[in-house]
Amino acid sequence: MSSYTSISSDKLFRLIGTANAPVLVDVRIDDDFAADPRVIPGAQRRSYTDVTDWAPQLTGRSVVVVCQKGQKLSEGAAAWLRCSNINAEVLEGGHLGWTEAKLPAVPVGRIPKRDGRGRTVWVTRSRPKIDRIACPWLIRRFVDPSAQFLFVTSSEVEAVADRFQATPFDIENVFWRHRGELCTFDVMVEEFGLSTPALDRLATMVRAADTDRLDLSPEAPGLLAASLGLSRMFDDDLEQLNAGMLVYDAFYRWCRDATKESHNWPTNKGKV
Repeated sequence: MSSYTSISSDKLFRLIGTANAPVLVDVRIDDDFAADPRVIPGAQRRSYTDVTDWAPQLTGRSVVVVCQKGQKLSEGAAAWLRCSNINAEVLEGGHLGWTEAKLPAVPVGRIPKRDGRGRTVWVTRSRPKIDRIACPWLIRRFVDPSAQFLFVTSSEVEAVADRFQATPFDIENVFWRHRGELCTFDVMVEEFGLSTPALDRLATMVRAADTDRLDLSPEAPGLLAASLGLSRMFDDDLEQLNAGMLVYDAFYRWCRDATKESHNWPTNKGKV
């Protein structure tokens, strides 16, 4: 049973992918990590031995600490964080409990190298519409909440990626791109091990809107309309991305929680 200093896998899974998700810190020792080199979506690895050094970076945030079994390492690290007035909880059952529940886990080998401030950096074509907003949303909500995105002239994406140590996406001849009938969002869901009913449904919507196959998803025309509308509202790509994050938050929550819900107005009352 959860206490105020612990959280269950089910409850954490409901928070991941939302704007209110806690910071996730994986403090497993190297041997345990080597046995399963994956992390809970959005988690970043840290050493429990350095907790007093990295604790100040989490001031004002809610944190969930993950170790192998949810015992001494996460308990100790979370206690140290609480000494710094940081709201820190332990994941019950740890990483093993999470994987035994068959919840998604991200292969660390698929996460690009982080910069000196611990962020992944990505680059793509400017003037994003659908895939180039959906992919950043997925990355920030499920892979790296601190990820940075560079939008540049199409012809310069690969050169910028090389010079600025950024990961290119949604262009030809790179790893993160369309593959056959799949769009880049589909590829990221698959490669990052994030397949769930909700994200798979959202991926179909994105693919349908991004590849002009609106028959694949009844909701795709609405996503296309919202995406094109945003592109007309904002000249600044980063402002458009920020607005698009809220749009995809809403579509994700619909995919996860509200697909069977309908609007009930006008009510179907019989005539008097």
